[in-house]
Amino acid sequence: MTCLSTLRRLALIPAATLALAAALPAQAAEPSAAKKELIAKVISLQQGGIEGIARSLVEQPAMALMQQAGMVLQTRIAPEKREAVAKDIQADVRKYVDEATPVVRDRAQKMAPGVMGSMLDEKFSEDELKQLVSWLESPVVRRYQQMTPEIQKVLSEKLVTETRTAVEPKLQALDRSISTRLGVPQPASAPAKK
Repeated sequence: MTCLSTLRRLALIPAATLALAAALPAQAAEPSAAKKELIAKVISLQQGGIEGIARSLVEQPAMALMQQAGMVLQTRIAPEKREAVAKDIQADVRKYVDEATPVVRDRAQKMAPGVMGSMLDEKFSEDELKQLVSWLESPVVRRYQQMTPEIQKVLSEKLVTETRTAVEPKLQALDRSISTRLGVPQPASAPAKK
């Protein structure tokens, strides 16, 4: 191999390196200090939502267990013991929720900056984050967010009232069907009133 061919090959290395580097996915640039501040502000403004997610994650399985326990109470616990057992179960559920909620809430608050922060950095420009912060800080949006639980409660109550007569027979039929499939005896029906 001649010295000239070696030099030509060496000259091709930087070009090949540049071509390879261009083909690799670019590393995400570190967000500016201003963008980091906006991201932190959005996360701070969403603390209520973050805590709500944590609370839901704790309460949902507890409510499902209470529903299952309620069905078992009606079918397998003597009527004179049902109220006492139900109170004990409710106390156990309250204890679980009181103990688990702070653990999950604290973890959610610690995880939020990493999870939400990277997503906000990736999906929003600095200008969009400014707009988002302005919107989240709007008194109208805050008032609406404060009203949301009340709106959901009133809607849920009215929905239950409006659909109860249509849904309860279906739910009772489902309960009977599941009980039959599981071989669980049905509670004795109360005699019809005249």
